[in-house]
Amino acid sequence: MNKKIIVTAFLLAAGLFATRNAQAQRTYEEMERLTVNEQVTTVITATEPVRFVDISTDKVAGDQPIENIIRLKPKETGHEDGEVLAIVTIVTERYRTQYALIYTTRISEAVADKEIQLQERDAYNNPTVSMSTADMVRFARRVWNSPAKIRNVATKAHRMEMRLNNIYSVGDYFFIDFSIENKTNIRFDIDEIRVKLSDKKLSKATNAQTIELTPALVLEHGKTFKHGYRNVIVVKKMTFPNDKLLTIEMTEQQISGRNISLNIDYEDVLSADSFNTALLEEE
Repeated sequence: MNKKIIVTAFLLAAGLFATRNAQAQRTYEEMERLTVNEQVTTVITATEPVRFVDISTDKVAGDQPIENIIRLKPKETGHEDGEVLAIVTIVTERYRTQYALIYTTRISEAVADKEIQLQERDAYNNPTVSMSTADMVRFARRVWNSPAKIRNVATKAHRMEMRLNNIYSVGDYFFIDFSIENKTNIRFDIDEIRVKLSDKKLSKATNAQTIELTPALVLEHGKTFKHGYRNVIVVKKMTFPNDKLLTIEMTEQQISGRNISLNIDYEDVLSADSFNTALLEEE
């Protein structure tokens, strides 16, 4: 092989390696900078739920009031203009972002509202997230719009009927589609929706064990309905013995305090359908 070709190939490979290595590293001078002041709260808004936040020093206080909002503020005065107070790292379900927090003595220059821009996001495969919230909502909306396939699982109480429409399985999650028909003229004001795993048969000699489950997603957040209601709850996949029931319970705000619950047998969970192409087609 020609020596010139070998040398050229080596130089190209070395250059490509150096470029990749440079792209994998970043100093604070190359980061997006946010000017901060102790009299201004800097609010950072992500486009999806934030799973992790790191503030590199204790010079800056921060909290996360809701799942996609971060609040930051310097703890004290006495800093010089241009001083780097901290590096903040924000990790969401699908990307990672870093900002250098630069102190300013001029309140008018402090950033009060910051939305994470597309070009500031580094793609990140979060190992703790098997399905993003955006994908979960998309799947749940398809289920919500699909016709009911299950007809024999229902509960009646207070002239209302709560029934199971569908159970779908995708990845690590069950998508449970249910609806309620209110046959009264009294509006139902929702207090809370709870998902529980409880004993099928209760015995006076034994203590009933109830396990509260936290849904990964509740699609609809409406708090009242008069005649009809439908929702999709997403829960982590699980297996449970035949003497247990998966229960969805809806309670009403006081003073009325009506409640209705739907018991789902293990056999119904086992019959969960997988998503198919037709169900996921865009409308």
